[in-house]
Amino acid sequence: MIQLLMSGTSETPPFDVIIIGGSYSGLSAALALGRARRNVLVIDASDPCNARVPHSHNLLTHDGVPPRVLRSMARADVAKYPTVQFYDGRAEELGGTNGSFAVRTAEGLTHRGRKLLLALGVRDELPPIKGLAECWGISAAACPFCHGYEVRDQRLVVIGNTPETIHYAKLIHNWSDRLAVCTNGPSEQNVEHLSALQQEGITVVETPISEVLHDQGQVKALVFADGSRYDADALFLRSTTTIAEAFTAILGLERTVLGLLKVDHMQQTNVAGVFASGDCTTPMRSLTTAMATGTMAGASITHALMNT
Repeated sequence: MIQLLMSGTSETPPFDVIIIGGSYSGLSAALALGRARRNVLVIDASDPCNARVPHSHNLLTHDGVPPRVLRSMARADVAKYPTVQFYDGRAEELGGTNGSFAVRTAEGLTHRGRKLLLALGVRDELPPIKGLAECWGISAAACPFCHGYEVRDQRLVVIGNTPETIHYAKLIHNWSDRLAVCTNGPSEQNVEHLSALQQEGITVVETPISEVLHDQGQVKALVFADGSRYDADALFLRSTTTIAEAFTAILGLERTVLGLLKVDHMQQTNVAGVFASGDCTTPMRSLTTAMATGTMAGASITHALMNT
């Protein structure tokens, strides 16, 4: 592993744990560690992937609460524990070995910790369709379990042209019979599978999409390359997700076949002393999963600290 050199920079006293990422997973880990009376630093860039989502769902006791409200409540819960500190900013460099990790922030301050938790989250990369990015998180989404009920029985469109698109469309069909699949170009799907969709009343459009018409992020219609238009109320599509490459490359972390950080059932990576949790470790992107993996990471790190 690469040892981080911090000549000429100031340092804070060492922490038991440094958590990079202050959203739901990182905060859940910090809560568990704070209650275990461990000295924790949470480095939080305040840039969660669901920042544009108006309401969070599938979260017992808080169904429908805006994500920013939930996050504020979560941080207030964690802040009650005196051994947990926050740094509002970005981590720019990291390195070290088990028992002595170093993280350098954008301000040039070096923080050291015995263990490291990466709760990095992910970034969504969308097809280059005009207007789509403005709708993402508002009326265009990936997860029907999180966003499907609110657009039930409305005019829905699935955008996709991968082997998984057929199954995805059948899943979305559960929320509305008014459904179309747009492949954004000639379909690469099996003809029999496309025929099966059409027999279920699902429209299939293979014309390339030129633009998503919207009003402040609310989808109104798709405009195609031939000038035709398809009115819609919401879009569903699988985005490509990425995580912070620089951090994972420096540490030598293994990835899954999906490109996520590989962890065991205790949220431990292949590198001793480095744990990971949340969206960067699982394709199941939900608040409950993020919180659960964060809590597990917090407990696992507490046990690991006993042995080092």
